[in-house]
Amino acid sequence: MNHGNIVGTIDAAQIAMIAFIGFFIALCFWLRREDRREGYPLEDALTGKLLPGGGPLSAAAPKTFKLPFDRGSVTVPRAATEGREPVQIAAKRRENFGGAPYSPEGDVFAAGVGPGSYANRAPWADQDAHGLPRIVPMGVVPEISVAKASTDPRGLPVYGADGAKAGTVTDLWVDRAEHMVRYLAIDTGSRTVLAPMPMAVVRKNAVIISAINAADFANAPFPADAGQITRYEEERVVAYFGTGYLYANADRLEPLV
Repeated sequence: MNHGNIVGTIDAAQIAMIAFIGFFIALCFWLRREDRREGYPLEDALTGKLLPGGGPLSAAAPKTFKLPFDRGSVTVPRAATEGREPVQIAAKRRENFGGAPYSPEGDVFAAGVGPGSYANRAPWADQDAHGLPRIVPMGVVPEISVAKASTDPRGLPVYGADGAKAGTVTDLWVDRAEHMVRYLAIDTGSRTVLAPMPMAVVRKNAVIISAINAADFANAPFPADAGQITRYEEERVVAYFGTGYLYANADRLEPLV
């Protein structure tokens, strides 16, 4: 006579393994749904046509996030056209295949491609834990100063990639939350611009910014508010100088070999 056994060949280890595999599969689906909150919908590589979201297994349900300091709320994912600026890039494909590089047309600093690309971030300043603008001129934060052992770049001439003088450093924009210099304010003679500090080399008698040529400094972006910079403006400043690393001079466009 045969006796039935509900768990005949199944032991605790097998149950744990099956549970783990099921959890892992569910986690993969959950992660793929969540990561589509930003950056989607996808576009066709050749035509730019928006592709479908992929159904409930691929697209997460909308989620609303409350922003700090009375900035309202934001719900993601959003519709393709909701709250987004139209994509306008002055560039064309070198070849007609997916993944082909773009070449800028006209003013390379306005093309918005490659190292000059940028995100349409929020039109307000980044804030510290107290709700104050995070990146401001050094004079606004008297407790921050240049270390005595370091060279204070204020008053030093600035030279571009071509070795020509671009202007003079007039001020430092600091991060009051992390106590570090984020931007150099440079007087080009016609206007004042901001240059990212990580792209500058400060020497005893000069500041070298090899990202762009001296003549290009005059057209660099500057915040609308002379006392703070918005997240959107930060993107534009960094993109402008980043463009020069590839497009400022012809010898930077192609590989050495």
